[in-house]
Amino acid sequence: MNEQSSPQNTRPAAPPVRFDTKIAVLLREDLERWQRLNVTAFLVSGLGTVLPEVIGEPYEDADEVPYLPMFRQPVLVFEGTKETLTAAHARTLSRALPRAVFTSDLFTTGNDHDNRAAVRSVRTAELDLVGLAVHGPRNAVDKVLKGARMHP
Repeated sequence: MNEQSSPQNTRPAAPPVRFDTKIAVLLREDLERWQRLNVTAFLVSGLGTVLPEVIGEPYEDADEVPYLPMFRQPVLVFEGTKETLTAAHARTLSRALPRAVFTSDLFTTGNDHDNRAAVRSVRTAELDLVGLAVHGPRNAVDKVLKGARMHP
């Protein structure tokens, strides 16, 4: 079978999918590049554990090598000031949306136990947030992210 007639090239194009929900990450604008990547990875890892509907099917390549499933929809990454992040966190709480937080203290810990203890030791209003992940209806997440801008 030549490349032009292979099954991979003859599939009809799927119509674009518009999701009713949104997965978004909001990062504090003053983070270093490595911190942005690290915080994003940590934040989104929590969503799939409590929201199995956001996880798609496992992947497999043409040689039938299996790969782990991933989110079934895009993850949008935003940035904002410390004040924008604090306001977004409050709006997330008031809407009771599923969320994950990353505080500046987590850059100084080295394991999951210490991470949880660092968050647990600070009152909600006093968390020094550097990242927030949220999932919910598109319009609710858009309202949570008011004042944030797409990450460059």
